[in-house]
Amino acid sequence: MRVAAIDCGTNSIRLLIADVDLAAGTLTDVVRTMTVVRLGQGVDRTGEFAPEALQRTFAATDAYAAQCREHGVEAIRFVATSATRDARNRDVFLAGISDRLGVVPEVISGAEEAALSFRGATGALDAAHDAPFLVVDLGGGSTEVVLGVEQPEAAHSMDVGCVRMTERHLAGDPPSREQVAAAERDVHEAIDMAFAGVPVERTRTLVGLAGTITTVTAHALGLPEYDRDAINGAVVDIDDAIRACDELLAASRTERAALGFMHPGRVDVIGAGALVWRTVMTRVRDAVVAAGGTLPHVVTSEHDILDGIAFSAAERA
Repeated sequence: MRVAAIDCGTNSIRLLIADVDLAAGTLTDVVRTMTVVRLGQGVDRTGEFAPEALQRTFAATDAYAAQCREHGVEAIRFVATSATRDARNRDVFLAGISDRLGVVPEVISGAEEAALSFRGATGALDAAHDAPFLVVDLGGGSTEVVLGVEQPEAAHSMDVGCVRMTERHLAGDPPSREQVAAAERDVHEAIDMAFAGVPVERTRTLVGLAGTITTVTAHALGLPEYDRDAINGAVVDIDDAIRACDELLAASRTERAALGFMHPGRVDVIGAGALVWRTVMTRVRDAVVAAGGTLPHVVTSEHDILDGIAFSAAERA
């Protein structure tokens, strides 16, 4: 069955058109694309979507609707996450999406977001990786952590992400030591709450998803340009991943923009995303080591919530 999955987050809106074979449990990409629309612009401060952010998102949705028609999509599922959960004027957004796609967009909880990300990521993992898996989906407004083997067993959604932390704390170019310290306090506080309910010390494979983490991975691998095939499934020494985060956080916007793998829509927020990812990796490794285990590396996946949405769209149809 040919389906379309659309994930509308705080920083980007993404489309996956795929042929799903539920009996075989396989998904074949037809189209996979992303547009940075910064829907969550200012939402952390104002509690509302900005008119220009809505217009950018609606324009991208018009383009996605045309691709769905062009490729003969049989079912569409549109999922909205952190920024839409927070915005008071979400009804304007939801009505605009419904008018353009002819489907009712869904504002999903952090728990469902985590479950969909876990399904998408672990379904494509190499069998050589040991479970339990801790899947971390680092977005613009929130970061989901979910632990499980074949199904999610514990999950938590933290209100920290690359856009939210940039707008709240990291105004400098590059950010000052005081700005970084303030952001780190927020992230550690959120992690304390998350790890109280998610036994991350059981982690055997740490899996990172979404644009911040794939960009950090591209930097850790020394890629001259963004290469999805090289990034997907990459196993990176965790110290190398942390070092890559440090370098991106310390870089100026001009220095980040000059990196061949850097999407223009991530230049101003990748430092905050790197800070969040560095802190999560460090805290998870510390918890695993304290429990007598080891966590020498991190795995990056290009398969994420979009894949989970696509499978669920086929199941519902």
